[in-house]
Amino acid sequence: MTTPVIAYCGMTHLGLVSGTAAAAKGFPTVLFDPDAALVERLRRGDLPVSEPDLDATFAANGARLTVTADPSDLARADVVYLAPDVPTDDSGASDLSAVERLLDVVRPALRDDAVLVVLSQVPPGFTRGVAGVRGPLLYQVETLVFGIALQRALEPERTIVGCPDPSAPLPRAFSRYLEAFDCPILPMRYESAELAKISINMCLVASVGVANTMAEICEHVGADWSEIAPSLKLDRRIGAYSYLAPGLGLAGGNLERDLATVMRLGSAHGTDTGIVKAWVHNSGWRKGWAARTLKARVLAADPGARVAVLGLAYKQDTHSTKNSPSLALLAELDGVDVAVHDPVVPASAAPIRVTAGADPLATVRAADALCIMTPWPQYKLLDPAEIAAAMRGRVVIDPYRVLDPERARRAGLDWVTLGVADQPKETDPC
Repeated sequence: MTTPVIAYCGMTHLGLVSGTAAAAKGFPTVLFDPDAALVERLRRGDLPVSEPDLDATFAANGARLTVTADPSDLARADVVYLAPDVPTDDSGASDLSAVERLLDVVRPALRDDAVLVVLSQVPPGFTRGVAGVRGPLLYQVETLVFGIALQRALEPERTIVGCPDPSAPLPRAFSRYLEAFDCPILPMRYESAELAKISINMCLVASVGVANTMAEICEHVGADWSEIAPSLKLDRRIGAYSYLAPGLGLAGGNLERDLATVMRLGSAHGTDTGIVKAWVHNSGWRKGWAARTLKARVLAADPGARVAVLGLAYKQDTHSTKNSPSLALLAELDGVDVAVHDPVVPASAAPIRVTAGADPLATVRAADALCIMTPWPQYKLLDPAEIAAAMRGRVVIDPYRVLDPERARRAGLDWVTLGVADQPKETDPC
C-alpha cells in the first residue's frame, strides 16, 4: 500500500497543529480551509497561532504540505479530518456551527472510499448523527493542550477512536496512519469516545480542585502546599504526573466546556452533578485570588497606586486568553493606573484601559505592586533585585512561583504566592 494522503480541514489551532504533525511524520498532507485569505497567510508561513516549534516544523515540512482553499484537493486524501476549533460562550456551551458549516463543504468533496474522522471536540451523539458520508465515519479524541500542542500531536499517550462497531477492524489507511504514532489505539463506540475526552478532563478538574482547595487552607494554617504535593505524587493511587499545582481557577475554555456539558447532560437525564457545580464555584472563587490579594495589600490603602501586570495569556506558550486569570484581574482594576506586558498577546486584549510596557522591566518601573499572571519562561529569567530596583513599592503577587522565593525576599520584595502560609490573610476591603 502506498503512503496514505492525510487531510485536515479547518486551519484553526487544532487542525493546523495536527496537520503539521502529520507532515512531520512523513505523510503527504492537505491543509484545507475555505477562507482564501487564511490560506494565503499560511502559504507565506505566517501562522495564526503561537506554539513552541510549530513555525519551524511547518516550514521544515513544506514539501509534504498542500495548503488550499479548493475543496476539490480533498479528493486526493485517503483520510480526512474535520478539525476546526469549537468555540465556547461564557457559560461553557459549545458552538458547533463552524463544524457543521465545514462539514457541508467537505462532505461532497470526498472520495467514496475516503475515511472521514471528526477530530473537533463534540458532545455525545454528534458523530452518530452525521449523515450523508459515503465512506467510513469515525471520531477521534483530540489531544490538544495549549503550549505543548505540537509535542502532544507528535507523541500522543494513546489514540481513542469512536467507531460504529468497535469490534471491526479499522480502515487500513487510517490504521496505517495511526500506527506511525506508536501508541495504544483504543476503539470504542462513538458515544464512549466522545465522552472519554470529557471524562479525562473531569479527572484533571478533580486534581485541580484538590490542589486549589488545600492550597488555600495552607495559606491560613501555617502549611506550605509545595511541601505537601510531592507526597501525593508518590502515592500510586494519585501518581507522579498528577496535576497538583495550585492555580487561579480553570482557564482556556476546554475544561469549562466539559463541565458545562456534564451539567447539561445531568439536567437532561435527571442525574446528580452537584460535584461538578462545586468545581465550577471553586474555580470562580480561586480566579479572584489575585484581585483580592492586591486590594487587601495595596489598593485598599492607596487607590492611586500603580500596578504592573506581566502576562495576559491564560498560560505560557500560547496566544489564547480564553478565561484568562490575568484578564479577570484586570477587569477588577478599572480606573487603576495599570501597565501590562505579554510576549505574545497585545495590550489591546485587556478589558480596561492600560499602558503597554516595552519589556518586563520597563513595565514594572515605578510600580507600587507587581502581579506576575502568566509564567512565561522569559519572566523566570528576571532578576528580583532588578525588579526591586525598578519598582516604587515592594508587593509582588506571584501565584505561579515564577520568581525564586528566597531571591525575591533577599531583594526586599514582599513576595506573595498561592499555598504558602507566611503571608497576611486576605481581607475583603469592601
